[in-house]
Formats: sequence, C-alpha cells, structure tokens
Amino acid sequence: METVTPYKINVPDETIREIKTRVANFPWHEMPDDGGWDYGTNLDYMKEFCDYWASEFDWREQENRINQFSNFIAPVDGIDIHFIHEKGSGSNAKPLIISHGWPGTIVEFLDFIDLLAHPENHGGSVEDAFDVVAPSLPGFGFSGRPPRPYGPRKMASIFNSLMTEVLGYDRYIAQGGDWGGAISSWLGYDHPPSCAAIHINILTMRHKDEPQGAEEIAWAEQFEEDQIVQNGYRTQQATKPQTLSYAMMDSPVGVAAWILEKMHGWSDLTHGDIESVYTKDQLLTNIMVYIVTQTFNTASWIYYGRREEGGRVLSPEGKRVEVPTGCAVFPEELLAWPPRSYVDRIYNVTQWTEMARGGHFAAMEQPDLLIEDIRKFARNLANW
Repeated sequence: METVTPYKINVPDETIREIKTRVANFPWHEMPDDGGWDYGTNLDYMKEFCDYWASEFDWREQENRINQFSNFIAPVDGIDIHFIHEKGSGSNAKPLIISHGWPGTIVEFLDFIDLLAHPENHGGSVEDAFDVVAPSLPGFGFSGRPPRPYGPRKMASIFNSLMTEVLGYDRYIAQGGDWGGAISSWLGYDHPPSCAAIHINILTMRHKDEPQGAEEIAWAEQFEEDQIVQNGYRTQQATKPQTLSYAMMDSPVGVAAWILEKMHGWSDLTHGDIESVYTKDQLLTNIMVYIVTQTFNTASWIYYGRREEGGRVLSPEGKRVEVPTGCAVFPEELLAWPPRSYVDRIYNVTQWTEMARGGHFAAMEQPDLLIEDIRKFARNLANW
C-alpha cells in the first residue's frame, strides 16, 4: 500500500503579495463598449472584480477553509495525488469519490463535502453518510503534474488505484460533472466491480452509432449549433495548449478572465448576474488555486489527452457502462442532455432526475438538489 502523507496548504506570503501587485497594476485596454458579456468577460465587472481581488480578498481565510478538511498526498502511478478524505459519520458510510473538472478545482466541493459526510449535522440522516474522497485531478491544483497530457480514461485508472490500493476500499461510488463526469464514466466502464455505481450530472460520452429517431436527431442538430460559440477554448486547449500557457502563466488577470467567462456562461444565473449564484470569494478561491500552484498549463492538457485517447465515443463496439448509473439533468447544463433513449444506450440508467434549476457547476450552484439526488441514488443501490 502506498504511503499517505497529511498535507496542509500554505502558500508563501510573497506569492500572494506578488499576485495582488500584478492584479493592481494590470494595464487595462480598450474594449467594445456595447457587448456586455457577448465579446467575452465583461470589462466593467472585471475591473470591479480585480479591485476586490487586490484590496480585499483574503486568501488565508479561504486557505483555512480548505485545510479544515483532512488533506493528503499519496503517490499513485508515479504522480503525487492530492485529495481530501472526509470520513463519514456512523458505521455504514459508503465510499464516494467526487471528481471536479475544468475550470473547476476542489473548491467546487468546499460547501458540499460536509453535507455528504455528516448529513445528521444538516438536518439529514446518518444513514445517508458517505466517506468522501475529493481528489485534485492530475495536473490540477495541489496534485503533481503528469509527464505528458493524460485524458479522463487514464485519470480514471489513477483514481481507481487511489480508492482501492491506497485507501483500501473494496468498492465505491463515483460522482462527477464536467471532466469528473467523464472520469466517473470510465471508472464505471473499466473498473467494476471496484467501482460499483456512478452518478453523473453531465453527459460527455457518445455512442458509436448516430442518433436515432426524430427527437434524438433534433437534439444532435441543436447541440452542434449551440456549441459553435463554445468551441474556441476547447479547440485551443485540445490542440495547442502550450501556446496558450505562455500568456496565461504570466497573467493572473488573464487566468481570471478566461475562467470567469465560463463561470458566467455555463451557469444558471438570475438576470445574467454572476453573483446571483457565486460570491467573489468563491470565484477567486477557485481561480487562485490555478495561479498559486501554477497549473493553468497542465490543467488544460486533459483536452489534448482525451483527443489522444480517442475522443468522446465510449466504446467502438457499442458496449455500455453496465454498473448502475444515476443521471442528474440540470436544465442550463452547457452540454445539453440528449433524450434518455440515447443515454440508455451508453449507460445502465437506474435513476434519471430532471432538475428544476441549475447549470454546469451543480455542486456550487445547487448543492442541496445534487446531494439529495446522490443520496437517493445510493439508498436504492441493491446489495450494498
């Protein structure tokens, strides 16, 4: 069994000062004055955001929020993997690995973990408790860097080793959105019976066959149209991530703008107001993890890695994920869900929940809805 070492985040004071100085000294330049967020991250909001960042944001307070959980580092397949491991209440807590995506980090789960691990402290039942494992993806945040781009299938293999060989679980449930949904899918496909079930709030995978029937075809056509304005960042990160990194690694404001655009465009906002869903502190803490760890570059590699692994198609033979699969369908998800008939050809769907509200970052946007769906899914698993 690999050595697990307790870990405490402690970013040097000089690093924080340097970041704030660079933010304060950013050379603002001319922008279109009629676009709102249409051209990208809104200039007026960006200036307000950076003023708060430079003058008021308290990294130490947010660092302490991460450190309140039990953080660890363990070598897995040659990479030091950082993870939070919060043991659940009671004697029957189910092991659950929750995986973030891009442009997320473990910060997505800071208001999520305690609710999963200790439901009795939040008006729930101890019978719904989970042993929660929340890793930083390889190349992201406080995890080590892979030697070259890894895709979600490779990351799934690493996370299965983390759960079984490092932490000693015989079986576990996997949950995720964004890349975490892809990683969870590969865990369910490649790693049963250790991975006993998966719960996803995004569909990233595709069937080898074309959509069938009028409803599926209409979804596919609309999906392609919707993605036209989203493909720029994805294509860049999947083809030439190194070029992008030269600009981003040298500009905290650039990293913030790149990420804020996605947080604004992919979330279920009220009247287009990003702070109707997130606080500045939440947004900044997530952004700062990329900056203080200098991982914007390596975090973008996962897009290249998926392309090398073969793309979105789960199985060239048409096989599916056979472990029980729960699907939480949020209405403002960036990657619009297809009809269930299509999903059933890729997964053994045992729970399908269409949510009333919420978008891409469900764990931050609608934690209560997502957690209740995970709990319901876990309760109904047979032979656990």
